[in-house]
Amino acid sequence: METDGKSVQCVIVTPERAVLDECVDFVVLPMFDGELGVLPGRAPLIGRLGYGELRTRLGADTRRFYIDGGFAQVRANVVTVLTPRALRAEEINPATATDALEKAKGIAHTPEEQTALINAQQRARAQIAVSRHARA
Repeated sequence: METDGKSVQCVIVTPERAVLDECVDFVVLPMFDGELGVLPGRAPLIGRLGYGELRTRLGADTRRFYIDGGFAQVRANVVTVLTPRALRAEEINPATATDALEKAKGIAHTPEEQTALINAQQRARAQIAVSRHARA
């Protein structure tokens, strides 16, 4: 995967499939503590991803993906995303995500259940936000 130095190769991989492998102008990663923009020439890094929207831009075209945590590596103009789940914005069903959010608002009886509910809420909210941006 060699880029021309004016673009970034973005690769998104899940255990089931390669979701994306293409050259783009710009990538925005949903890190666990905020967004990170990656342009060509970015210094190498490895970081933990959060639940959220990954965006790529090529010219005037912006593509959006829901990323379900994982890790990202930036090295030599290649952004590699390893995540348990990635969905193109068009694949997200807003009604299903809204239902998941409502179910995640249940009552937790243990700290582990509380953590699971909070994570489920974050996932559902992120999917809803990605699907809204895609339809805007």
